Amino acid sequence: MLASGQPRFPGIVGFDETVLPQLERALLAGHDIVLLGERGQGKTRLIRSLTALLDEWTPVVAGCEINDHPYAPVCGGCQRLAQLHGDDLRVGWRHRSERYGEKLATPDTSVGDLIGDIDPIKVAEGRRLGDPETVHYGLVPRSNRGIFSVNELPDLAERIQVALLNVLEERDIQIRGYQLRLPLDLILVASANPEDYTNRGRIITPLKDRFGSEIRTHYPLRLHDEIRLIRQEAMLGSATVPEHLVEVIARYTRAVREAPQVDARSGVSARFAIAATETIAASATRRAAIAHEASAVARVVDLPAVVPAARGKVEFDQLEEVREQEVLAHLLRRAVADTYRSRLAGVDLSGLLAKFDDGATVETGELVPALDVLARLGPVRGLAGILERLGVASGDETPAVAAAALEFALEGLHLSKRLAKDELPGRTVYGG
Repeated sequence: MLASGQPRFPGIVGFDETVLPQLERALLAGHDIVLLGERGQGKTRLIRSLTALLDEWTPVVAGCEINDHPYAPVCGGCQRLAQLHGDDLRVGWRHRSERYGEKLATPDTSVGDLIGDIDPIKVAEGRRLGDPETVHYGLVPRSNRGIFSVNELPDLAERIQVALLNVLEERDIQIRGYQLRLPLDLILVASANPEDYTNRGRIITPLKDRFGSEIRTHYPLRLHDEIRLIRQEAMLGSATVPEHLVEVIARYTRAVREAPQVDARSGVSARFAIAATETIAASATRRAAIAHEASAVARVVDLPAVVPAARGKVEFDQLEEVREQEVLAHLLRRAVADTYRSRLAGVDLSGLLAKFDDGATVETGELVPALDVLARLGPVRGLAGILERLGVASGDETPAVAAAALEFALEGLHLSKRLAKDELPGRTVYGG
């Protein structure tokens, strides 16, 4: 795949020059891997994408709980079957999607969950207690000849982490008092928040030492990647969110991450941007339904709905907790202003400003249809130039798209102190 240049990790955005080269080297070296990074950086998505690197189908001993290879079985039951049947041993086939195991580390996770324990049903069926076949295998041996992932590894109790030491180093498992050595063939990949953030636990030193590679993830470094990620992940339904509003949300997310009032150790997840985009799409859908619009297109008046919806996704410093909504609203205005300068700097807006020369006003709001906004503004000289700079393709200039573009220009003029604005419950008045 490296030689052909085809995508190795589909759906992973923003890691091409940083994380992915490290991950590729770790995989080529056959290392177990721990991914360190704040929440919402795509660690779990990246781990799950590794299954695409496995052979699509692989042979196993039919019925084996730990996916033994027919030519080299390691569990006692399969070894006996191989001796008994020889080349007539029944073979099954497992798809790559079945060769991936995952466990979210929680305080109640036990060694039995991960490694295995005695199965009382097998004992009750007549097997001796010392018989290795009375063992019920845990998630790790059941992922033999595949990939096993532990999410949020520091949440795993330290005494449980010890059970993974042999898996990582000697590649075998030990269950209670059994003399059971099963040489496993798997890659173990764990995810964790940086230790300086979480107080819930830590990765014990001997376990950290056994991971071959530690890879730090990050949030998208470039605005372009942030926008691409939003477009890829946001579920917008039948609504349309114009490019300039997606850029506003991307800039807003980055501004919140960098704000001194926000706890930088907790991070601001990519889910923040995705949920914000879905919120403004939902606001547009609601307006289209109530106002009987033909299409749902998000506008600037939908952006304020993002602030209350986003509060739960951001951890503020304790001194700033009383100002959460105020800080988020200020950062949103800044993101709109930055996008306005990026998109419409140098565009002739005199035709739009001329509408307000005599103290006229234009009222809009979250439930005001696009046609009403256009009717209140009337014909605007230079509208084609605004649409072109906002990336509206020729032939896509619907009334809803035009209203979204003009509202954005009006908000930008207000934020650059060239146009007055009054905000009232449920409506906004420009001019005056």
